[in-house]
Amino acid sequence: MTWRCCNHTIDLAEQGLIMGILNVTPDSFSDGGRFEKIVNAIGHARQMISEGAAIIDVGGESTRPGAEAVTEEEEARRVLPVIEKLGQLESSPVISIDTSKAEIARQACEAGATIINDVTAFRGDPDMARVAAETNAGVVLMHMQGQPRTMQKQPTYGDVVAEVRDFFAERLEFAEKSGIDRDRIVFDPGIGFGKTLEHNLELLRHLDQLTVADRPLLLGVSRKSFFGKLLNADLEDRFAPTVATTALASAVGVRLHRVHDVRANLDAMRMAEALEQS
Repeated sequence: MTWRCCNHTIDLAEQGLIMGILNVTPDSFSDGGRFEKIVNAIGHARQMISEGAAIIDVGGESTRPGAEAVTEEEEARRVLPVIEKLGQLESSPVISIDTSKAEIARQACEAGATIINDVTAFRGDPDMARVAAETNAGVVLMHMQGQPRTMQKQPTYGDVVAEVRDFFAERLEFAEKSGIDRDRIVFDPGIGFGKTLEHNLELLRHLDQLTVADRPLLLGVSRKSFFGKLLNADLEDRFAPTVATTALASAVGVRLHRVHDVRANLDAMRMAEALEQS
């Protein structure tokens, strides 16, 4: 199982990888405002790389429930200098741009990003699939019911597992028709994006049923609010359940994990893989 991202070919057959979250926003739910300054952002990226992050996912627009959109100009101002600096590091990581705007994705790829992480799965900007095809970037296509501002108001499904899997199949067909080879595609079930606590748990229980065309899954549960609802846990108390979920998901074959706390989640993933392979 490989993931092709421009000039990178990421081998996921035996071991998974950690994608470290780098939010350069003032309002992200977990770390908003901490890494707005370039020096702070690069320092945090260096730390995540030293702890084992293979991919750094740079985001300049919050997608937390109720988040307001930012302009293209503001998002570019936030992310492009950081991506350029990341590309100059001696131990330069694979760089991902977390955006739903095609022009931001294009400029980010010109600056050094090789992955486009689109929470709208090409539905937010009609030019995004074309940009992905032209840049040869790897893509992460996420399932989300609704939009960030409204997605948690009344999410409704008949069978959430089947509906998310069918969505992946439809998006795969759309991407391939848009000129994007399937070995460049990864899917994200969008935990917390237009889902209730029960929907999130149902998806996590059946991750093995979400695979489409043998493409990898990326899981993003780090510090999310459903842990708070389930465990009555404040933000600072969501570290342990995040790590536990990473281990459990790794045991059923999830190879990519998007997290804030790199080292602990990497260790949990490696332990689950060792047990699986033994």
